[in-house]
Amino acid sequence: MKRISILGSTGSIGTQTLDVLSRCPEQYTVEALSAGTNISLLLEQIRQFRPKLVSVATKELAEKVKAEAPDSVKVLYGQEGLLAVAAGNEAELVVTALVGSQGLKPTLAAIEAGKHIGLANKETLVSAGHLVSEQAKKFGVSLLPIDSEHSAIFQCLNGENRAELSKIILTASGGSFRDRSREELACVTVEQALQHPNWAMGAKITIDSATMANKGLEVIEAHWLFDVSYDQIEVLIHPQSIVHSMVEFVDGSVMAQLGTPDMRVPIQYALTYPRRASFEAEKLNLARIGTLQFREMDEMRYPCIRMAYESGRLGGTAPAVFNAANEVAVARFLKGEIAFLEIEDVIAAVLERHEVLSNPDLHTILEADQWARAAAQSWSL
Repeated sequence: MKRISILGSTGSIGTQTLDVLSRCPEQYTVEALSAGTNISLLLEQIRQFRPKLVSVATKELAEKVKAEAPDSVKVLYGQEGLLAVAAGNEAELVVTALVGSQGLKPTLAAIEAGKHIGLANKETLVSAGHLVSEQAKKFGVSLLPIDSEHSAIFQCLNGENRAELSKIILTASGGSFRDRSREELACVTVEQALQHPNWAMGAKITIDSATMANKGLEVIEAHWLFDVSYDQIEVLIHPQSIVHSMVEFVDGSVMAQLGTPDMRVPIQYALTYPRRASFEAEKLNLARIGTLQFREMDEMRYPCIRMAYESGRLGGTAPAVFNAANEVAVARFLKGEIAFLEIEDVIAAVLERHEVLSNPDLHTILEADQWARAAAQSWSL
């Protein structure tokens, strides 16, 4: 049986990962789970999957879980708990499904413990791609992408000569407001922004999809995962979310991975790699779909994608600052503190103030992250 640990078990990716695992109970065992504050769902997961270790956000929540969980379950909290779920157990593969840069330290700890990574936390590679890549090579650890786009690229490259790769083509749905002009975005609400047309995702990533910051983060992640330059990464708007991404080779051939919009498919592929397993999901029917549409990315319409490319090319601490500023800006929008279009303004203002430091160590990255958060939180017109 393959032993699995999940960072972020009560979130969108975490719950879908557990759904995949529940379909093959004879093949997988859940070693450890981390959750934030949703202890009612965590308790349900504990009853069903019987992990040996769980972690929650605070000591108070840990006491509540201890009161209801079986005595065989060890309950921790905070940073210590996250690190234990990541590295302090017998899991062979750790699914990193935490939202935002909080996944960085646990992911590095899991790598150093020799655990393979099912990577759904793109912010880890965005903030510290050079460190994560170096450590993965050092400890012989696989980084198995769970994002549908990066899983698609990973699958297209299987068995191919990487030297023959010409470019990567990431597809983007366009998000909640893909058919609205910038003028129409001035007064959109949180509720409208959270209505993604294709995918069921958490609030943060849904907003990121609407601003295209999510695709910008994926561009930086692809740079590190597949060792390609930013000039070799293209983004196309693809409203149907059927072609999850493509790879173009030097002879002009293009390989694509297609499928219905169901995150459980790339999750399962990361869990079963290098083999494939049967999965009962809606099968793709191209005849019924009829037409697949694509259009160029408009960086004037989506400034976040431009800022992501610029941050990636600058390197150093710039990507971490882009990510941190975006996280705070999205949180402020969700709280009603700023307007939708002001998310872009916050990121731009923070990036403009930042003095980029090259080849940063972990301490420097975390300092830049904290500085960017404070700057984004204090931003006002």
